[in-house]
Amino acid sequence: MYIITGGAGFIGSYLAQFLNSQGIDQIIIVDKLEESARWKNLVGLKFYDFIDKDRFLELIDQDKLSFKTSTAKVGVFHLGANSSTTATNGDEVMLSNYEYSKRIAAWSLAKDYRFIYASSAATYGAGENGFLDDEKKLDSLRPTNLYGLSKHLFDLHAKQNGWLKKIAGLKFFNVYGPRESHKGRMASVAFHAYNQIKKEGLIKLFKSEKPEFADGEQKRDFVYVGDCAKVIWWLYENPQVHGIFNCAFGKARSWNDMAKALFAALDLPAKIEYIPMPDDLKGHYQYFTEGSIDKLRATGYRAPMTTLEDGIAKYVGEYLEKQ
Repeated sequence: MYIITGGAGFIGSYLAQFLNSQGIDQIIIVDKLEESARWKNLVGLKFYDFIDKDRFLELIDQDKLSFKTSTAKVGVFHLGANSSTTATNGDEVMLSNYEYSKRIAAWSLAKDYRFIYASSAATYGAGENGFLDDEKKLDSLRPTNLYGLSKHLFDLHAKQNGWLKKIAGLKFFNVYGPRESHKGRMASVAFHAYNQIKKEGLIKLFKSEKPEFADGEQKRDFVYVGDCAKVIWWLYENPQVHGIFNCAFGKARSWNDMAKALFAALDLPAKIEYIPMPDDLKGHYQYFTEGSIDKLRATGYRAPMTTLEDGIAKYVGEYLEKQ
């Protein structure tokens, strides 16, 4: 049996689709469908059951969920969270991202289930201490938003309690790809830029407020959602691997590169407009992220990561253009 929290979300529903492609349908989706668009990610998926996220906590607290398998460990893929980087309700974010994670992790460990969870590149803050997934340096990280802090605190909790010797966490960088349309403003720039092209014939990118970065040359580490699913599954199949790992392409690319890749995928000339950065992002905006995946590679993970150009072409050609 495989449990996916946030299973109606972006990475969660894509992981369920990936498991289906492997012939696996013994999946329990844990989520809350208050956002009307999230239910669409469940259409076409094969799964055993759906459990409301709050009900799920009640069931594990009452020890009413237990699974036995003769061939493999139960897999708990904890991907659910309040992922808004502009969230301001600290109590709600900490309850969803920190407290919920602690309870599910403790339950999984007590049951000897394989536990893999989503951390975030937002834990690195502005990157003044780098983007190296070194657990010895967790204390030095300084997240710049509430979401990043909530994820960072769980990383620290897992380390302090010795859990990182048994579980695996992934610091996802800028994930893009199918099944993210429900995220609204928090969907990837690739998704929003595609829709801008369709509506206005151009892409709008934020102007830079730092002289060392030209407009559109702010850089991020873009990772295709299909690669994230492959990494998660590989970690499940290799339970001897534990700790926190970056989930990234491993090389930063500019927003201009991403925009050009979108125009190329649509066979259109590039047309980019630079607009002022919103006030609520000023002071929290990351101008550069680049996640080394050397630590992940050292564990034996060998699958190639999808290039930005190939990922955008796949996203546009196989999904966005067919909606």
